[in-house]
Amino acid sequence: MKGLRGFDVIGLFVICMYVVALSIVVSGRPATFLEDFRVTWADNHVRQLDGGRGIQLVLDQSSGCGFASRRQYLFGKVSMKIKLVPGDSAGTVTAFYMNSDTDTIRDELDFEFLGNRSGQPYTVQTNIYAHGKGDREQRVNLWFDPAADFHTYSIMWTRWLIIFGVDDIPIRVYKNHEEKGIPYPKLQPMGVYSTLWEADDWATRGGLEKIDWKKAPFYAYYKDFDIEGCPVPGPANCPSNPNNWWEGTAYRTLSPAQA
Repeated sequence: MKGLRGFDVIGLFVICMYVVALSIVVSGRPATFLEDFRVTWADNHVRQLDGGRGIQLVLDQSSGCGFASRRQYLFGKVSMKIKLVPGDSAGTVTAFYMNSDTDTIRDELDFEFLGNRSGQPYTVQTNIYAHGKGDREQRVNLWFDPAADFHTYSIMWTRWLIIFGVDDIPIRVYKNHEEKGIPYPKLQPMGVYSTLWEADDWATRGGLEKIDWKKAPFYAYYKDFDIEGCPVPGPANCPSNPNNWWEGTAYRTLSPAQA
């Protein structure tokens, strides 16, 4: 599988550095929905739970829905615990991503969870847009049932690496290779977004499996929002502030053997 082959090449070094990053970070105030996010689409389909510490997204025949952070950030790490749509979720997509909201020159870092027929594995698709250029999709079948319980999904974004993590396990690392003429997102701040929507023209088995509206409504659940990044507008030295843990030398490059 394409995504897993990339993971094998990355090797143990990146895993170790990722775990170290998680262990040395001093967590700030946990994000809550009311304070840090806003509904962007169909507010009657976004339901706050536990005083805003959790939310439920709803998809039915009338609408999907979505939310976004109130601020944009330049580098850092974002994570959420998500419990995906259970049962027959074919044709649905639950997305968790960062986006610069700059149209044709946008930068974007995507998790897209592609719904499945009951009993089939859930597929997660990652993608990276840099200066409007995408087409970097990779897919991995999750090794657990992501609808049975909450799992942590994270994006760590630095000037040198982007790491997509599942329960603190890197499933994809994208390195900055601007020296080879490959665009890398590093100039535009990005907001944090999530949506639940219908995409049965492509999401499940390339569109062969259609959504079954008789199973609607479909629900996805979120909690433990965490944003550790440099907010923009904010300090002018966001990209190079040594007080930002992700600027540490341990997170700048792979070893020569793993590069």
